[in-house]
Amino acid sequence: MTEIQIRKGEPVDRALKRLKTRLEMDGILEEVRRLRAHETPSARTKRKARAAAKRGKIRYRFTLPKAPGAPESPVSA
Repeated sequence: MTEIQIRKGEPVDRALKRLKTRLEMDGILEEVRRLRAHETPSARTKRKARAAAKRGKIRYRFTLPKAPGAPESPVSA
C-alpha cells in the first residue's frame, strides 16, 4: 500500500500533491481509471500491444550492439 509521511508543519494540500504524485508513479491511478469503466476486448488488446511495444523499445535500447572500434572493457582472468 502506498503511503506518505506528513512532515511537521506541512500543509495538507502539499501532502495530497505528494501522495497523488506517488500514486501516479506507482501506476495505481492509471489502473483505477482503467477499471472504472468497461474495457472492450479490442481496447484491451491494443493496450497490451502498446505496453509490449514500450517494453520492447526499452529492452532494445539497452541491448544495442557495440559500435565498431569502441574500446572493449578489460576482462580480468
